[in-house]
Amino acid sequence: MLTLKAKIREKTGKEVKNLRKKGILPAVLYGPEIKNLNIELDLKEFENIFKQAGESSLISLEVGQDKFLVLIHEIKKDPLTEKLIHVDFYQPILTKEVEAAVPIVFEGEAPAVKELDGTLIKEIQEVEVKALPQNLPHEIKVSIENLKTFEDEILIKDLKLPEGVKIQKEPNEIVAVVTPPEKVEEELEKPIEEKVEEVEEAEEEKKEEKVGEKEEKPASAKRASTELGRSPAADKKEAKNEKK
Repeated sequence: MLTLKAKIREKTGKEVKNLRKKGILPAVLYGPEIKNLNIELDLKEFENIFKQAGESSLISLEVGQDKFLVLIHEIKKDPLTEKLIHVDFYQPILTKEVEAAVPIVFEGEAPAVKELDGTLIKEIQEVEVKALPQNLPHEIKVSIENLKTFEDEILIKDLKLPEGVKIQKEPNEIVAVVTPPEKVEEELEKPIEEKVEEVEEAEEEKKEEKVGEKEEKPASAKRASTELGRSPAADKKEAKNEKK
């Protein structure tokens, strides 16, 4: 089991910034059976351990003379520099199941990619699993060498898990497939084609509306009189004579 050394942290609040400048990472240790502890540890040592353990492997955290079996529960990074600024360690109850995110590692080469020029699509690259803390896997490996045709697919139920580990997903969810090259091109072009069609349809509707408006618009009195070979003045004179 990986071991990480830490010590009780006296500085809190704004003083924590000075620790980070010295390469010291502030952290918190907590759990259902222990009191919260403010601790500090060497940043480089933690980064090395985190690469190996991730968030789903138990590590031994030594704080002074005490040892705790913990999970790296949450890490926080500076939004601008992406540097680690804080870590939460969680001590679980070893007799109770916990949930953790485990990465999927794809191994090998898919024949449908190599021989048929297809594109490997990784639909799921991380899964939530449930197990006793000591049984949590660091990663789940899956071979893609069985993807020989475009009809082949890897499903959740195809993943090989350690005993006592359950995945919190539907068994028939797709993990990975290989897509034909022409299908990928169609998917990329489809939105553009749809937009062009929408614009053309909108323009056609506008033309039809304009034509309809011209057909329905009533002729003016001047135009009607002209079509009958009479002027508007003649119409007014005739109307006066009728009144007399």
